Amino acid sequence: MGLKTRMLRLLPPKLGWQLGEAAITAGMAEGLRYAGKVVCVTGGSRGIGEAIVRVFVHEGANIVFCAPDYERERGEALQRELEASGCPGEARFVVCDVLSETDIENLVSVTINLYGCLDCLVNNAAVFPPFQKTDDVTAASFRYVLDVNAVGYFLAAKYALPHLRKTKGNIINISSLIGRIGYRDALAYITSKGGITAMTKAMALDESKCGVRVNCISPGNIWTPLWQRLASETADPEALIQEGMNESLLGRMGTAKEIALAALFLACDATYCTGADLVASGGAELGMAPKSHQDAAEDVKG
Repeated sequence: MGLKTRMLRLLPPKLGWQLGEAAITAGMAEGLRYAGKVVCVTGGSRGIGEAIVRVFVHEGANIVFCAPDYERERGEALQRELEASGCPGEARFVVCDVLSETDIENLVSVTINLYGCLDCLVNNAAVFPPFQKTDDVTAASFRYVLDVNAVGYFLAAKYALPHLRKTKGNIINISSLIGRIGYRDALAYITSKGGITAMTKAMALDESKCGVRVNCISPGNIWTPLWQRLASETADPEALIQEGMNESLLGRMGTAKEIALAALFLACDATYCTGADLVASGGAELGMAPKSHQDAAEDVKG
């Protein structure tokens, strides 16, 4: 499917348009929402990123997704699984550390070499450092979180944008609810995620003249391997998980697939949305939450 998409882009405009309409009609007939589109996903080997890869590929998209080298085995296994499933799209794994500008540039180059174009970038790769009081956060650790969570997003967008402008594509940045509302002892993470939401709006303004849409998603508590790890590091994981569920008006955590479906909506349906921050939190931010001024380590949670 990737080769067909690339050939279609190279056809004379009139013929390409005719065949493109036929391909779109065929995709609609098959019930595919993103047939033949080319998508690049960072941090795609697990959690929300993995769910985005799965959902988009099953909707007919051709995905190039990445993760650092220590995730190579998992990323390659996901690629093989999706190939064997016979799903309508394609998934290709590329090793990429978003701390490396060279790696990010290579990720975009690989995508263009494979498919000849780019329709959507999903910035998802991020780190969540241990909970710490501000006095205990070092400058080095603060910079590390910003480099991964914010500078990595900027660099991926920088190298993707020349290609997205040609297709009038879109960027989806995965931010966080607590980047909006704050949280205890997570200064660096919240700073980075608040920056991502602001970056989304600034970039939407800058790229509107080129027809590129830029939106973000701010998830609340989503059950992912990260949440599971954070819970396991506490004295009472079950109590923490229950508290996380109780924070939602719906009484549960969200799923990675629900965030992936929100990303699919922004990519293919929300064609009049740019600069938007889609909050997917189960209503966790609504109402007057209990406040505590106690400085007790056992109160710290994810």
